[in-house]
Amino acid sequence: MAKHLILGQQGEEIARKFLEEKGFVVLAQNWRYKHKEIDLIALDRGFLAIIEVKTRSSDVFGGAEDFITYRKVCFLADAANAYVEKLEGNFEVRFDIITIILKGNEPKIEHIEGAFHP
Repeated sequence: MAKHLILGQQGEEIARKFLEEKGFVVLAQNWRYKHKEIDLIALDRGFLAIIEVKTRSSDVFGGAEDFITYRKVCFLADAANAYVEKLEGNFEVRFDIITIILKGNEPKIEHIEGAFHP
């Protein structure tokens, strides 16, 4: 498996554990709709959080959140709509970003709630 894919998987597992420790209820990981994927979907205080996880080994080229493109935002919104349609219940949707820098023994984690609004 390619190094960047392994790094991404490590980051998603770290993010999942981080969210669960904060009291989030993770409903899905790597949920797919057509060719689109949502890294994590979780419940947080009545919000359905759609979470994009960005993992890097360094922040030399900018923060991982800087790599969320307009196209990615559109993909996430489309996939989120599909997920909400299959749920029974009424949830307010929020789009979060978790950035993880894997450098040294302890990952640096930043959680940006409501990071963007499609």
